Amino acid sequence: MATAPASSAAETATNAIPGVDEIVSSANLQQIANIPKFGGFASESAYNSDLAFQGDYVFAGNYNGFNVFDISDPAAPQVVSQVVCPGAQGDPSVFGDLLFLAVDSARSDDSCSSGSGSAAQESSWEGVRIFDISDKANPQYIKSVRTDCGSHTLTLVPSKDDQSVYVYVQSYSPSNNAFYCKPPHDKISIIEVPLANPTSASVVATPVLFPGTAGNTSTSGCHDITTYPELDLAAGACMGDGVLMDISDRENPVVLSQVRDTNFAFWHSATFNNAGTKVIFTDELGGGSGAICTSSYRTNQGANGIYDIVGSGTDRELVFKSYFKIPRENTSLENCVAHNGSLIPAMGRDIMVQAWYQGGVSVIDFTDSANPVEIAFWERGPLSETRRILGGAWSTYYHNGYIYSNDIQKGFDVLKLDDPLTNNARAVAFAELNVQTQPSYPACTTVLRGRHNGSMTIKTGITCMDGVTQNGAIKVNPGAGLIVFNSSLNGSIHAVNASVVSIVESKVNGSVDAIGATIRDSKINGSVRTN
Repeated sequence: MATAPASSAAETATNAIPGVDEIVSSANLQQIANIPKFGGFASESAYNSDLAFQGDYVFAGNYNGFNVFDISDPAAPQVVSQVVCPGAQGDPSVFGDLLFLAVDSARSDDSCSSGSGSAAQESSWEGVRIFDISDKANPQYIKSVRTDCGSHTLTLVPSKDDQSVYVYVQSYSPSNNAFYCKPPHDKISIIEVPLANPTSASVVATPVLFPGTAGNTSTSGCHDITTYPELDLAAGACMGDGVLMDISDRENPVVLSQVRDTNFAFWHSATFNNAGTKVIFTDELGGGSGAICTSSYRTNQGANGIYDIVGSGTDRELVFKSYFKIPRENTSLENCVAHNGSLIPAMGRDIMVQAWYQGGVSVIDFTDSANPVEIAFWERGPLSETRRILGGAWSTYYHNGYIYSNDIQKGFDVLKLDDPLTNNARAVAFAELNVQTQPSYPACTTVLRGRHNGSMTIKTGITCMDGVTQNGAIKVNPGAGLIVFNSSLNGSIHAVNASVVSIVESKVNGSVDAIGATIRDSKINGSVRTN
């Protein structure tokens, strides 16, 4: 396997804190677009939240509802619609023609015209709202489902028969004074949504993850769960505990491994690597409003914890490997701590982009889980010189070649990462992406770079070409795969029953005969048969 090219390392000037509204970044990560908050979301208290993607659209959550943006041209995103439907946090997930919106604040009723309610009242409502988004310019609210303690976050899991989608609902902080949220609350709620009749959605299970005293004393539910449906795995960030779960029975998740860390104050979110052999957990020390990126806090406080998954089957365990925290200091007027991020599908690497509130955006390579390295960063200076205003990047995700970030106060940002370690991630494209429902992408078993002469037969595994000049025909045997990025191939490509054939940003001087192949932004000088 060829050695990976050197990255454009992030130059971290730890003693140079940017001024108010000043932007600083590494040379390889630049902003290319911004849409400021507007309309019903313009006020300081209308916080932007999570993101979900479908086709050329991004759905950007807000405490007052959600926006729909057209990102067919990432450098010039366009507003498609704004749905005002108040109820924190407004985290969205999408599945086909449906959008699910999390509501974790008591409302007077379930309508979009509701006012603030009292959790002590039986008439109050919080939970999950469901919208029909078949018309992106005019989403329709079609159903609500009340859940105990509301829905702080939510995670989608397709059923195994493809007839339904399950919604795992995470909530916490029970109170004896709350009508629908009394302790104990060591559980999640699971909603089943029949795709043929989504308005019949209902809670079908409320599994207790921490029976008796199994959970940390500070655990009263989960903050976030990331599922990896293809592997039947889920990673739960559950306040005082990090957990690995088997979700082969969608309505009955089973805890496989449970970890605690005295350096973690609040287990917040989780991200698998593509192989499903690692998990990054985040610690939201200070609840998101604290200034945790100052010299007053250690490098293992408010940081990421990187764990390997060892063993197999029901014997899998989480094993701690390292911490990562951004190496730049912020001022005491900037809320900063580890927050939401996603994988970048780079060839042969484990790379993640992540939001750190006013600490900005960080890109880390955790291929060596014991030695994570930051390879890019981008951040704004503080929002004020006199007071701490809750702001910064809430969610920052990579999607189909670009990085998208929802800033609590500054609006919707689009960033472009130009780095030799990650550019080949453009070879992967998802039609739909909810980061907490983690999809897989083809895993390279061999990565080729440079010049290669002579014909080639790919017998097994997936061969990935990044910046290759190939002189000779390529044959892909059944079950094997080929991914070509930024390459020049002088010869034909022939594949029969291949696991994947993808040609992106490349030139082929020859024919392509590969049923099911994907060809994108490429020039083929020869006949093409893909269907």
